[in-house]
Amino acid sequence: MISVLFAVLTALSNGSASVLQRRAALNVPDRDAMRVSLIGRLLRQKVWLAGIALVIVAAVCQAVALATGPIAVVQPIFVIELPATLLLAGFVMRVRVPRPVWFGAAAVTAGLALGMASAAPGGGSATVRGAAWVPALILTGLFEAALIAGARATRGNSRAALLGLAAACGYALTAALMKDAMARLSDGGGVALLESWQLYATAVAGVGALFLLQNALQAGSLVAVQPCLTLGDALISVLYGVTLFGEELRTGWWLLPELLALGLITAGCVELARSPLAAGNAAPPSRTRRVK
Repeated sequence: MISVLFAVLTALSNGSASVLQRRAALNVPDRDAMRVSLIGRLLRQKVWLAGIALVIVAAVCQAVALATGPIAVVQPIFVIELPATLLLAGFVMRVRVPRPVWFGAAAVTAGLALGMASAAPGGGSATVRGAAWVPALILTGLFEAALIAGARATRGNSRAALLGLAAACGYALTAALMKDAMARLSDGGGVALLESWQLYATAVAGVGALFLLQNALQAGSLVAVQPCLTLGDALISVLYGVTLFGEELRTGWWLLPELLALGLITAGCVELARSPLAAGNAAPPSRTRRVK
């Protein structure tokens, strides 16, 4: 299935980008938080630019995935981005992957499989009909404003978590707008795509979400940001899929395994975000010379 393949590629790119951007954000002073100067400082760092390059790759892959599959299928797959990236980082850096990372990866993978099998998302339309975007944008704006206001009133990991959730909401909105825009491409070609307001709204929402994520990573630890970012993006995307695109999920007693899946994914994300590999500061074990 093309949408699943490109969703996996998106997850790999996004996860790698988050780790690189976190490393760059550690070098930014607190006085630049929630200011445009934050981006100016990040632009001077090669590691951050590498992360942005991966964000662009992820955006292309995500557009293909959303154009070929339901948003409620594509977006939840992104929860694998952190475990996949950490395992790959351990291999590339030639660092022994700690056992908790394997447990976390297993928990996230099992949770995703259980959640997708239980919810069985599907159906729906490729476009948003009528004026359904109006209440969706208003409610999203109010939710984002409340999260940002709460973040500005606190500091440390609490601020990071709130901004991480705000970024997740922005990325979920970006995905919904992107899916609606890509439907115009398949219906009316490039001209119809360029004439759609959804295309330009996608760019605005994406830049806003990226700005919020940089501030979240600068405000606190990755363990505070990543679970809110990963789960928030997946859950809010599913909500957009159901309310805007008419996609369907199983309910009733199926909610029990779905909640269990959420618990597994949450526990796995927290465990993975604690790893030195996630912070990007893991180093290969030093070799000691044997004394004869």
